[in-house]
Amino acid sequence: MDFAGLVTPLTRQTLSSDVYNQLRDLLLYGRAMPGEQLSLRTIAQALGVSVMPVREAVHRLVAEQALELSSNRALRVPVMTVSQFQEITAIRINLEGLATARAAARVDEAACQAIASLHERFSREIASKRPDKNRLIAFNKELHFAIYAQAGMPMLLQMIESLWLRIGPILNYDLRSGTDRVRQREPDDQHDRLVDALKARDAAGAVEALRCDIQGAADFIVSQGVLVTADAVPTGALPEPAKAVKRLRAGTPAA
Repeated sequence: MDFAGLVTPLTRQTLSSDVYNQLRDLLLYGRAMPGEQLSLRTIAQALGVSVMPVREAVHRLVAEQALELSSNRALRVPVMTVSQFQEITAIRINLEGLATARAAARVDEAACQAIASLHERFSREIASKRPDKNRLIAFNKELHFAIYAQAGMPMLLQMIESLWLRIGPILNYDLRSGTDRVRQREPDDQHDRLVDALKARDAAGAVEALRCDIQGAADFIVSQGVLVTADAVPTGALPEPAKAVKRLRAGTPAA
């Protein structure tokens, strides 16, 4: 990864926090890929700081499971398995759905206009002949979090951001890859429904539009085979207790 082209050299005194924020944004916006190895020294050089604040920021991200250290102390972006991705997707639908429902009940006219403006920026970008992938991803995040912020639940917002941080490297796969789903503007259609429901103060409609948006992207990502399936145990490799359970469910007596 060319860190020098992705980050901004730091000059402020709160170096550890600044390093953390820049690395966090790289992960949130999917600019670091799952399994990609990172170097403390390379990051430090790109940011124009010593290794110490980078190490402090990295330890914080490791604690948040946004980065991981292997047994040989190599630093990398975690690889996401299918089951992990599906679990996080289910949690996201519930947490982000709660925030959206609360937002629909609380949003005022000024906030609706601001959210609609963000949606228009996303719509114009995705409709262009050659959408700028980084802008598309940024507009998508800004739109979602502008909605969630209207819930007035800062702890919930922090939980949602934590999940996006863990899933960021794979979350924007469809937006970044220029897939048929993007060319057909499916994300824009879901955002249309979501924003219209918010304007109508229709909490149920907003939550359903959000669910379709999250689940549609997740189903597409799983279908592309870009996630690790090592956590799916092959039938022939089932451990003995699992084999016994499978026989019982099939109505076959144990040997």
